[in-house]
Amino acid sequence: MKTIVVTGAAQGVGLATASLLAKRDYRVILLDLQPVDEHVDRLRGAGAQVAGLSGDVSSEPFVQQLAHWIAREYGAADGLVNNAGISLIAPAEETTAAQWQRVMNINLFGPFLLCRYLGAQMLARRQGSIVNVASVAGLAGVSHRSAYNSSKHGLIGLTKTLAAEWGGRGVRVNAVCPGWIKTEMDVADQGSGAYSDADIVNRVPMARFAKGEDVAEAIAFLTDGDRSGFINGVSLPVDGGWVADASWDSLRMRTRG
Repeated sequence: MKTIVVTGAAQGVGLATASLLAKRDYRVILLDLQPVDEHVDRLRGAGAQVAGLSGDVSSEPFVQQLAHWIAREYGAADGLVNNAGISLIAPAEETTAAQWQRVMNINLFGPFLLCRYLGAQMLARRQGSIVNVASVAGLAGVSHRSAYNSSKHGLIGLTKTLAAEWGGRGVRVNAVCPGWIKTEMDVADQGSGAYSDADIVNRVPMARFAKGEDVAEAIAFLTDGDRSGFINGVSLPVDGGWVADASWDSLRMRTRG
């Protein structure tokens, strides 16, 4: 049975991904800063093999301890989903150094640490798959998100670099780039007055928000070496056509009939 670590697994895309992988007979380790015990109990009750840990992915000592624990309990990690992340909506000129650094620590430094320590286990066995959860904000600029956009652009850069460096050693590294999803993060962002449902729905060619399950299915595909074994270094948009559509709003809306 393959062991996969999913970060940010207490809610949203992370929880949807952990649940889907567990149903597909992976051993899943749910990792989050928040407690995940309730989710672990629920999945175990459904017959899944899961474990849960709470900790800060941007803490090198914690990630080292995680890697040691996985090696002791399961031999090595077979897969990693770097999903943990935070948002920040603020004009660039008002973004503080502390805010910028916090976003970078969680969204980019944390994934690097996990790739560094768990990737080493995969490299030692010459097999493994890493999926980094980036964003459409890693493929284009979105106003008032200088720190967030930069972290996601950086995560895509890390993905491509590790794919080039590790692909010949049996470890594939890919990314998914979701559009806007109805998650707890979205609720908080909308609560700040940054945008409305209509702003998103009108911008997406498929005329809806993404669902956590949409992204989880894409992650599961990239994780599965039998289905995506020659896919390496891609940044797959899961965005309903967001980055493909350069139409202006009135033209986009007319195509819907």
